[in-house]
Amino acid sequence: MTENLTDRRVVALDLTGVTDKSGLMDAVARALRLPDWFGRNWDALLDSLCDPSVWPPEAGGRGLLLVVTGWEAYARTRPDEWRVAREVFTEATERPAPLTVALALA
Repeated sequence: MTENLTDRRVVALDLTGVTDKSGLMDAVARALRLPDWFGRNWDALLDSLCDPSVWPPEAGGRGLLLVVTGWEAYARTRPDEWRVAREVFTEATERPAPLTVALALA
């Protein structure tokens, strides 16, 4: 399937230096400018990724392209957490919200 991503709002999620789930959640909250009430757990992450109303306003009806960078060290040191994070990213992209998650390779 080919998808046109040119109109999507691009947001970088830099995981450089992230060493645990808490750091991942903080990085996502910063990148997406999530509200203070963001729960910083896997369910809250999925809910936020699937809810365009909490995305940066520039995403509007355009959709969101979340480009994840610096993830390799986290994936290597916390493989179980990274597996869950990937599952959450995948599930979020399969929902109706116009979201694409891309893992950037170094």
